[in-house]
Formats: sequence, C-alpha cells, structure tokens
Amino acid sequence: MMWGIEQAEIRAMARARRNTAYLPKTSFPDALQVTTELDEALAGAEDVLIVVPSHAFRETLQRLKSSSLPLKHLAWATKGFETETGKLPHQVAAEVLGPNLQTAVISGPTFAAEVAAGLPSAVAIASADKENAQRLAKAISTDTFRAYIAEDIIGVEVGGATKNVLAIGAGISDGLGFGANTRSFLVTRGLMEMTRLGLALGARKDTFMGLSGMGDLVLTCTDDQSRNRRFGLGLAKGAAAGEVRKAIGQVVEGFYAARAVFSVAQRLGVEMPIVEQIYKVIYEGVPPREAVTTLMRRPLTPE
Repeated sequence: MMWGIEQAEIRAMARARRNTAYLPKTSFPDALQVTTELDEALAGAEDVLIVVPSHAFRETLQRLKSSSLPLKHLAWATKGFETETGKLPHQVAAEVLGPNLQTAVISGPTFAAEVAAGLPSAVAIASADKENAQRLAKAISTDTFRAYIAEDIIGVEVGGATKNVLAIGAGISDGLGFGANTRSFLVTRGLMEMTRLGLALGARKDTFMGLSGMGDLVLTCTDDQSRNRRFGLGLAKGAAAGEVRKAIGQVVEGFYAARAVFSVAQRLGVEMPIVEQIYKVIYEGVPPREAVTTLMRRPLTPE
C-alpha cells in the first residue's frame, strides 16, 4: 500500500516487481502485492505495518479507521513527533484508533538498501504487550534480520525522532570541515540530550543505550546513506533548506523533527543546546559556523 506516489509509478513498480527509483536491484518478494486500494491491502491481514513519514502518520491512521475491515494488530516504523501537537506516534494512534488496540513500534539502525541486500541488521520492537512484541519479532526475523523486544515505547520513539535532528548536526559539522573529534562530541552530547528528553517524557534511561538510541544515532550521524546527514552537509555549504531537500528528493525527517523536538523540549523545560542550534540554522537562518561557535561558548558545566 503506497500513498503520495503517482499512479504511473505504482503501475511501473507492479510491472517491474521492484522499486526502480530507490531499490532498483531488489525484487519484491513473491507474496508482496502493490496496490493503492486500502481495503485490498488490508484484506485477510492480521497485522498492519505502517511505514510513512511522521507528518503523514495521522492521516494514514484516519484512513485505516475509515476502512471497512477490522484492525487486529498495528505496528509502525514511523520516526518523529507530530509537528503540530508534539505527540509521539503511540499517542496519535491511541487518539485516532482508541487505547485498546494492540500496537508496537519498530525502530533501529537500518538503511533500507542494506536490509534489502541481506546484510545483517537488527531492530528493536517495543510494545506494551510483551507477547505481542515477541510474536511480531518472530514473524519478521530472518537469518540476516534480527528483532529484539522491548517494553519502553516512549524511549524507542524518542530515540527514533531525536536522532534525525542530531544527524543533521553531524552533517553540518563534517560539511564545515570539522574532524572526528567534533563528530564524536556531537554524538556523545547529543545522546545526553536525547536521554534527557526521553526521561522527561517517561522513558527508561537504558533504552537510549540500545539499538533505537545509540545504535540509530551512530548510524545516521556517520554514514552518507542518511538523508538527514546529507541535509546537514548541504546546509553547511550555505544552501537553503528548501534547496537541499529538493536535491535529496526524499523526505528528510529531521527537517520536521527539529521543529517538533525543539518545541517539546521548550515546553518541558529540557535543555537541548545542540538541537536548539540545529533548529535555529534551519528555521531562523543562523549561519552554521555561528551556531557551532555559540555551542562552544556556552558556560562550562559538569559532564
């Protein structure tokens, strides 16, 4: 099921049995059917997995709610706060579909091309129902794709959202010609900011040392397969945010997450100086080098 894609592209994928735009070397599994009809996609399904950008998550849930078929289990790999409300995906899901539906979130350090190529990868699956998480983990795990189970939905979602913002910062740093020292500084202190925000929202501290926290943060900050990191590289060259996003040609989640994470942190009184400067570069036009100088001149504090 795919939305936001031209019908011609859908038909082309159905004929070629592959996503020629983004994963041209990977054929679809025999059991996978391409469709734009929601009822057709849901027919006979016991589990629904949503993988859409965060700004399309609520709309997707509303379409599910209005469908004629019953929904038994829902999982998502969407990463990000809802920009307008600052809500996490599990809060949006409960608001739209009710609190009694069995749900789970899937997150972790995975680039689609490497998963499709069969390179060993791992994710975390978090659900309030441990048996639900175990069932889903068993269903999606293979010899090259491993799922770990967790109960901290908030922590997994906060990690998935915040790492995209910090990856923009890492891209800015490298784009300005700073070295490994600076990148390590941003990753380490960024992890602290992520953890502080998560704890303020009710997450568990240990979650941020796992796949959906540190794991995903390191991945997106250090490899140019990350759209968020590439976005930061473009900003460092002096290009406007809209120009860089257009050049990338895909959704840059960190662009939306920067506004949402900064807003939530401000509301909760959580100090996130790196996120704040990334927000100012994107939305207030602060020059990237000036933002770095501001960070370095902050009052000295205990680690």
